[in-house]
Amino acid sequence: MTDVHEVPRDAELPGRLLAVERDALIPLLRSRADADFALPTLACPGWTVRDVLAHCSAALLRVVESRYEKGVFSPESNDRDIAERAEWTNAQVVDELERGMTEAGPVIAKAGGVLDMIALGEWVHAGDVRDVFGEAGAYAGAGLPDALTLLVRITREKGHVPLHADLDDVDEPLRLGAAATGGPPARYLGDAATLVRLYSGRPLDGAAYELAGAAEGELNIFG
Repeated sequence: MTDVHEVPRDAELPGRLLAVERDALIPLLRSRADADFALPTLACPGWTVRDVLAHCSAALLRVVESRYEKGVFSPESNDRDIAERAEWTNAQVVDELERGMTEAGPVIAKAGGVLDMIALGEWVHAGDVRDVFGEAGAYAGAGLPDALTLLVRITREKGHVPLHADLDDVDEPLRLGAAATGGPPARYLGDAATLVRLYSGRPLDGAAYELAGAAEGELNIFG
């Protein structure tokens, strides 16, 4: 069973997750027509694919350049970041995203864990884009093992709902959230991508899974 207490923080993991996702996402984006960047996203209502990418690239550049002014990463700040890139070409947005996904890893590694969740959020947003494009395995792929390891640690450190996950497509079960006290943890049975959707508040698209002992909304770490 994967438990955050059993494995020390891997400082290189967030950067590795970003690099793996960069190598999959950037070529995909460069292959798409400009019209695809204007498609609406279900995961982020009101945002297009381009808006999601602009938000992601801006957030990573803030990490790279250590710009953390008051209110950073708030909805208002996110909207400003997107507006600042309104006159950019789609290619410029993708170029900035590639730079951020390449250069943010070492900065996150040195931060001691406080920025690790940004890497997970970026990986989830990449899944949002792949989902719009109809790509298979939107919230899976080569980065999934590192993303799950990061999810276990983040939910434990945030004191989240205790949950035991038996995954159809991962050999070992996961223990997420705080240690269970006063009763058994919540239980999840299903695939890993659906677990990611639950913890990130993404549409479930009719996925088959079982969740007992917790409500869906209780699992969202980004809400």
